This record gives sequence, C-alpha cells and structure tokens, in this order.
Amino acid sequence: MKIAVFGGFAPSLVRFRGTMLQAMVTQGHQVTALAPEVDPVLSLGEEPGAVQADLAAMGVAFRAVPLGRTGLNPVADLRCLRALAALFRELRPDVLLSYTIKPVIYGTLAAAWAGVPHRYAMITGAGSALEARDVPGKALAWVARALYRLGLARTEGVFFQNPDNRAFFESHRLLAPGCRVTLINGSGVDLAQFAPAPLPPGPTTFLMVARVSRDKGVPEFAEAARRVRARHPEARFVLVGPFDSNPSGLPRELVGQWVREGSLDYRGATQDVRPFLAEAHVFVLPSHGEGTPRSVLEAMACARAVVTTDVPGCRETVIPGQTGFLVPAEDAGALAQAMERFLDDPGLAARMGVAGRIYAAAKYDVHQVNAVILSAMGLVAAGRT
Repeated sequence: MKIAVFGGFAPSLVRFRGTMLQAMVTQGHQVTALAPEVDPVLSLGEEPGAVQADLAAMGVAFRAVPLGRTGLNPVADLRCLRALAALFRELRPDVLLSYTIKPVIYGTLAAAWAGVPHRYAMITGAGSALEARDVPGKALAWVARALYRLGLARTEGVFFQNPDNRAFFESHRLLAPGCRVTLINGSGVDLAQFAPAPLPPGPTTFLMVARVSRDKGVPEFAEAARRVRARHPEARFVLVGPFDSNPSGLPRELVGQWVREGSLDYRGATQDVRPFLAEAHVFVLPSHGEGTPRSVLEAMACARAVVTTDVPGCRETVIPGQTGFLVPAEDAGALAQAMERFLDDPGLAARMGVAGRIYAAAKYDVHQVNAVILSAMGLVAAGRT
C-alpha cells in the first residue's frame, strides 16, 4: 500500500514517528512523510535537509507542505487545503495518518476531497485552544472544535494517547458516529535507545526538557526552583528546550532573568536528551496538558524518577509514590514540595527510577505501540510481524 503520514513539525517525523515509519516500510508499504518546512526557531540546530536525509535512510520519502504551524488565517489555510488536495492527487496514497491539530483537520479534509480511501487521525493532545478560559480564547476554541468536527467526520478511525482526551472529544461530539476509536500508550519509547543509566554523583539535579512556554509549566519550574534553593542551595535545576513562537512562548529576557538570579541553568535546545538525563537525578514536567509526554517516557526508560502534573496525558505516566509524584497544575508550591522530598530522602530517586524503568518497559515499549497502530489500520501484512 501507499501510505502518507502527515505531521505538523518535520523533525517529529524522525524523533517521534521514526520507528513507526520504519515498521510500515518493513511491512512492505511505500511511505511518504509530509510536514511543513523545518521551523528554524524549533529546528534544534539541525542542518537543512537533515530530516529528509534521515527519512531517506529509512526508505521514506518526504514532501514539504505549505502549512503554518500555529494561528488561523482563513486565506492561507484555504490555499494550503487546495495545495494538499493537489499533492494527494499526485501521490495517490491508499492511507493517510495525520497527527497534530492542523494536519488532522486540513490533511483529512484535503484527503477526502482528493479521494484518498482510508483516512486516520492521531490526537496527540487536546491543546489549550480547545479549553480556553478567557472570552477571545473561548471564541477560538469554538472555531477549533468546529474544524475538528468537520475534519474528524471524514476519518475512518481516530487514535487517542490518553483516556481524558478521548472523553473530551466524545463529550463535545467531535467524533463522527461509528468512528473507530483506538486508545494507545502515547508514542512509546525505544527501550534500547533510552537505556537505564546510573545516577550521577554530586548535588541532586532536577531536569526539565520542554519547549520554553507557559503551557509546559516553565514559570512554575522556575518559581519552584527558587523556593527549593532557598532551603537547599546545593540543588541544581536544568532547563533544556527551544524557545517557542506559539502565543504561550516565553521571552528570552525572562529566562535570562531566571538564570541571572540563579534559579535555573538554561542549556538551550538539543537533538539528544540522553546526556542531560544522564546528568540528572529527577525529571520534572509541570505541563498544563499533553497527549502523552514523550519526554517523561524517555526519562523513565533511563531510570529517572518523575515529577509531573495531575492533568490529561501526564497523570497516566506516573504511578504516584512508586515511580514519581503528581502535583496540581500551575502550583509552584506543590511542585517545590514534591522536589524537596528527593532532597530529604537521598535514596528516593534511585528507587523510583528503577520502578519507572520497569513501568516504561511494561506499558510504553514503542514496538508494542506501533503494532497496535498498524494493526488498527490494517497495515500488517500476512506472515509479517
């Protein structure tokens, strides 16, 4: 079969979907990956053409599409919809799998317009646009829900990465009657690539890896770090990740202020988080909501304890008291208290890290996750596993 996989961020095709794409190729399918051109702000220093080269090494073709990652511009989006339909008519895929909001909406609509017979969507998070609290945000949420409803009405099946997002989409009637719903354990994690690492010597280090934005909880991490360091000045707090062009992105000046105050050590963006995980004792992600955070899965696979928030997507990744702690979202005080527990009990991080690795291996093995996805789409060839 000819398969098109459409994502909103080109590097994610390799980082988050690479093993899935390889599994499709192994099954004998012809695979083309689609995404907008690499955003220089979020490229993590990758050389131009690196994504195409990595995909080509897997046997996957790549086509860039004219799709903005954020914002709603009716004229530009209609132009993109037409360009996508023309591309699908050219490629003539049998199956389309789209993930992230714009590819799900516009990719599915364009594929239906172009006559692609089998169309699937993967919801990697409800997104703040769907649950805004202020008046302008609520208007945008209404538009986003209407567009989701329009796009998902043309899907054969939808994958959700956590039960909360599934319940949200069902309660708001964003899914078509009879749509096949499959719950998967996030994007999974490669347990061989992210192997257990011994905890480093030296002061307890808390690591956060995320886009530098409010939605990821970076301000709470900075404030909690300030509070903890007041009692434990030896503790270290490391932030790794790119700055974000989204409305929730934080200015560089603010991060620079936190660094000058001594609250955080900002280490910039990276293509490989493993060296930073090896230098850390505890992984922290105070996100306001996720699909299933890949960063947490990678940390657990490397035998790191986790502190994250009790919100959709994040809460499923932690067994409270065994592999880490859950705290309320947007609560720097609770976050600080949870981190201090590791400073009060020096052996806690190691114990929880071991339990986290076992949990990741049992629930989040990327090959198991991919097998569920391919099976649900009927892409497992007879005699191949």
